[in-house]
Amino acid sequence: MVPEARRVKRIDPIFAAAAEAAAEAAGAIIRPLFRSQLLVDSKGDASPVTEADRQAELAMRALLRARFPGHGIWGEEFGPEQADAEYLWVLDPIDGTRAFVTGRPLFGTLIGLLHRGRPVLGMIDQPVTGERWLGVAGEPTRFRAPLGGTPRCRPCPAVGNAELSCTSPDMFDPADRPGFKRLRGAARRVTWGGDCYAYGLLALGLVDLVCEATMKPWDWAAIVPVVEGAGGRVTGWDGRPLTLGSDGRVLAVGDPAMLAEAVGLLGG
Repeated sequence: MVPEARRVKRIDPIFAAAAEAAAEAAGAIIRPLFRSQLLVDSKGDASPVTEADRQAELAMRALLRARFPGHGIWGEEFGPEQADAEYLWVLDPIDGTRAFVTGRPLFGTLIGLLHRGRPVLGMIDQPVTGERWLGVAGEPTRFRAPLGGTPRCRPCPAVGNAELSCTSPDMFDPADRPGFKRLRGAARRVTWGGDCYAYGLLALGLVDLVCEATMKPWDWAAIVPVVEGAGGRVTGWDGRPLTLGSDGRVLAVGDPAMLAEAVGLLGG
């Protein structure tokens, strides 16, 4: 039986169809620019951004705005629009821009949909490899890839047996480093890099644990339905569900039985 707090109303299939169309629109812009000579600008946070980010987000915004004029849109590149709407699309055209500009296919397009602040639909799309994860609240995660695969997190109730993934050790503020160090020390092995792709691997049962910080809503909104639809959990470091007011610290476990131990290690 699904706990009352985690029950959701059925999500209209037109939302999933719109996410698929938005991913196709973004991919059509991103693919020709992959491993090409790009002019790279610098954002305020010094992370690289390319014309691919901007044009892909504009294409997704135009498509979603045309289909759902009453919905809000919040993208990494161009900010919020009608952010107080009942439904809010949250977009990251290229999550893992450093991987993109260095020719590594470990980036992805993230498309999330929040209903009254709660993630109800999420897509991780890798436009170069053709891999696509689609999570819809209350439904099993779907996975499309040339080589196939079944989206299902694997059993791993103890951190000591876990494959831990994190994009970079540099993402942690000094106050967060002791907690992550405890978690890292307890895990079986640590893999660096991957951005959103690591969460897709968790949903495929190839990674057991992802722990990160300084995450913005466009970094995690799409991930929650993908991981949870594969049997895992995504929370803050305190074990609570993520919200637009969360502090940016994200913990994803493939086996919910591991969550309490991981939270305890992070919190000391």
